[in-house]
Amino acid sequence: MKNTIRFILLLVCLFVVGNGGAMELATNDHQTAFFEITDIDPLVDLTLTIDILALRSLDTIDVFSEPDFFIKAVVNEQEFTSPIWYDSSYLYDCWSFSTDIVDESETVTISFQVWDWNEDSPMHCDCNGLSDDEEDGWYITIIYDVRTGHWYGDDYYLGDSSGYGRGNGCGDGSIYQRDRDCELWFNIYQNDYDGDGIPYWMEINMYHTDPLTDNRGEDTDNDGVPIEWEHRWGFNPLYWEDHQHFDPDGDSLTNVEEYRTSAFGSDPFRKDIFLEIDYMDDIIIDEDNSFPKEASDIVKDPFHRRNICFHVDSGILDGGEVIPFDKQTTFDELLDIYHTFFLHDGEYEWKRSIFHYAIIVNYSKPNGFAFSGDVYPYWGYIPGTNGFILSNTLVDRVEETYLNLKSRAYIYSSLIMHEMGHNFGIRFGEPLGCDNQLTKYPYQIGWWKWRTYKSIMNYRYTYTILDYSDGSHGRRDNDDWEQIDLGYFEIPSDSTPWFR
Repeated sequence: MKNTIRFILLLVCLFVVGNGGAMELATNDHQTAFFEITDIDPLVDLTLTIDILALRSLDTIDVFSEPDFFIKAVVNEQEFTSPIWYDSSYLYDCWSFSTDIVDESETVTISFQVWDWNEDSPMHCDCNGLSDDEEDGWYITIIYDVRTGHWYGDDYYLGDSSGYGRGNGCGDGSIYQRDRDCELWFNIYQNDYDGDGIPYWMEINMYHTDPLTDNRGEDTDNDGVPIEWEHRWGFNPLYWEDHQHFDPDGDSLTNVEEYRTSAFGSDPFRKDIFLEIDYMDDIIIDEDNSFPKEASDIVKDPFHRRNICFHVDSGILDGGEVIPFDKQTTFDELLDIYHTFFLHDGEYEWKRSIFHYAIIVNYSKPNGFAFSGDVYPYWGYIPGTNGFILSNTLVDRVEETYLNLKSRAYIYSSLIMHEMGHNFGIRFGEPLGCDNQLTKYPYQIGWWKWRTYKSIMNYRYTYTILDYSDGSHGRRDNDDWEQIDLGYFEIPSDSTPWFR
């Protein structure tokens, strides 16, 4: 009905102008009329949609079971409550709702609360990086700007260390405290006539594009990224910027590479890591003696607590490919797999500067090690190390050693995090407790000498501590987190020595 009225009024305007009337119609299609339109978007009845993209526990939420999450969202004092997700630590694309908003109001106030349901009384969970001492320090409250389609508040727009559209309860420094920390990923958007996700007000007043035409995919300034991505992240789509080299968050991914990985929720202002995992054809996800999906979630936790988002590709961008079965994989065969299934004989060369690469095989010797697929010498921990191999026989042996007290998913997560440490430049002997064969057993001197190096890189703790050390445990400890180099896996320049 509203659009019909607008159309009739537009015809009246055209009639007045066409008959020499003194009132002036728009000189830029929809920008002005003979009367003042107070609607922020005169083409549609405005509706706001909120998508909950992920909800993940980063801490022990319930001692006796997995959390029973639910969410309360308040939009301009109207409350919406999600279903209860019982016994679920990791949820994705779990809830979405829409609501009408006042067409003449420039802002909408939104808050998110995460709860753990209990029969006696629900307990709130911390999804906000603010101090718990502050009022509502566990919740997220933001102001959504209807003109721009952006928001600000507890979740900042640019430069938020947790990322835009992501709240992290560990942001208040409670990483090693039981604080019911979780992370909440969300997106907020309004409807627009042409469906390109760019609000009418921005199209008319800032970009001077046609609000009746879907502009997605356009790159007017020819800088390698389209208008919708530049709008999303606050860049100017009318002005050329060096996105081929810009890396605002210092994670070794340029803006063009962040755009290529938009499907994962990458953020040019928050550190992101990408890992592709491929498997041999007898290693099927979610069957016995296989690589379990939960391993990808478990390995993310220590990184996400520190606002380094870990993305695993097991199918989104051609990851999760099936490699023909081989009883034993030699090093030469490993390099063939790397070039065939990761780079696709050069067709996917662009992946080399974005993804680390993991191969799950039946058996290899050693059972697990880091390597570089294209920087000589391949096997070692030199700059350019960007991959690793893991064998199921190693996982079987660890399961037997720990009498099945460690889940297969946890073991895989431990191995992935250890080998990724080498991809980040944490090398054998640097520190001396890293990969030290004399730290494995209590009868070895290294077990005691390097006991304060509480890192998954220390063989003493490979299957008991799913974390790198932060250097806080006394003499002979090492701050692995400070040492991590997210660009270590890149092909070195000619001036970079193989060995430091």
